[in-house]
Amino acid sequence: MNFLRLLPVIFSFLLLAAHFYRAGEAVPAGISLALPFLLLLKDRWVARVLQICLLLGSLEWLRTLYPYALQRIELDQPWIRLVIILGSVAAFTALSALVFQSQSLRKRYKTAP
Repeated sequence: MNFLRLLPVIFSFLLLAAHFYRAGEAVPAGISLALPFLLLLKDRWVARVLQICLLLGSLEWLRTLYPYALQRIELDQPWIRLVIILGSVAAFTALSALVFQSQSLRKRYKTAP
């Protein structure tokens, strides 16, 4: 059951890896692909590191959104759909960090209060 709870985390990192790979940034793409493997460890720091990385990933999506939206606005092209899609991906990535607040994952990663 924990695997299903962790799917948003895994999917978020896969999306980030694809984003970085498309931008030609192999090292961040590789890191994004490697981070989900930390989920196999049962240490407290794993949950915190992944939460921080997910929040940073969300900021990366917002950082990407801004220049693309400006470019489309300047070229008088449709930009609202771009903002909705990248904004949704940023929100999904940020919200994925909350899965570690579930009772079973708090127990697994020893983050229970």
